[in-house]
Amino acid sequence: MEESSFATLFPKYREKYLREVWPSVTRALKEYGIACELNLVEGSMTVRTTIKTFDPYIIIKSRDLIKLLSRSVPAPQALKILQDDVQCDVIKIGGMVRNKERYVKRRQRLIGPNGSTLKAIEMLTNCYVLVQGNTVSCMGGWKGLKTVRKIIEDCMRNMHPIYHIKELMIKRELAKDPALADQSWDRFLPKFKKKNVQRKKPAKIGKGKKDQVFPPAPQPSKIDMQIESGEYFLSQEAKRRRAAQEKLDKQKEALSASQKRRRDAFVAPKEDGPEDGDAARKKKREVGADDVKASVAKLKVKSAAKKEEERNRKSSRNVQDYLSGAGKREKKEKKEKKEKKRSPD
Repeated sequence: MEESSFATLFPKYREKYLREVWPSVTRALKEYGIACELNLVEGSMTVRTTIKTFDPYIIIKSRDLIKLLSRSVPAPQALKILQDDVQCDVIKIGGMVRNKERYVKRRQRLIGPNGSTLKAIEMLTNCYVLVQGNTVSCMGGWKGLKTVRKIIEDCMRNMHPIYHIKELMIKRELAKDPALADQSWDRFLPKFKKKNVQRKKPAKIGKGKKDQVFPPAPQPSKIDMQIESGEYFLSQEAKRRRAAQEKLDKQKEALSASQKRRRDAFVAPKEDGPEDGDAARKKKREVGADDVKASVAKLKVKSAAKKEEERNRKSSRNVQDYLSGAGKREKKEKKEKKEKKRSPD
């Protein structure tokens, strides 16, 4: 009798858990006449039909079971796949986005804060959804699995799952009304317009320079430089001698430089002779004389400014005295005129 078998690999971190739950998996499959095997050396799970197998489709269900177990679905949940009304779908999301950071953000967007988005999708589609690594494992009815796949693929194409969640909530409310069973629901569903956000354009590289028709000449490689200098055609022994000679020359240069530094430390500083001392004193006297001349000139300027200021103050005082004296004379003349008028002739 021919037998059908399927095998799948599982990651190393699932080994401990699978070893614990494998007896329960074996008992569940034995009821349907399916034999299973856990190979910890190769890291694989195998299911095959036996003589006692009576359902021809149960081997496909068993294949889905070991696939879900390898993708970190808990065993009690994975065993529900053996029921007739439960199907599964493993969606690969790893290759949908090239940029690693963008991929992580969109995967986190699918899960939501504290798993709230994933929980809302499960409640609205009546499916079990688990995001693990580069795959999303889903379990449920065919209709729900189709909706979940569309939500996940749109999310990885930069469409937020909240739009689908709103649409599903409206559809669930509309399904309760029997009058709308034969009508189109398009007028009730929200229409989300895609916004084209203008991004900041990068500055033009090489602004002001003319576009070069030909690319720049390539830099010579190490082999090209060796051929040019003739080193490439030397034998291994000659190359060794040449390298040793260069090393010896460098050592000699370093040694001579260190000896020069040591000798410079013992050289006495230059002292001023008698002639140098006289020249320095003469220069100091000249500098002192220049300072005296400059200070005398400053004092002269200050005294001239003070005299000018005193002269201006005196002139302004004379003008004020003159004006005050003229006023007094006018008052005196007026007073004399009044007294002459009052006195009888």
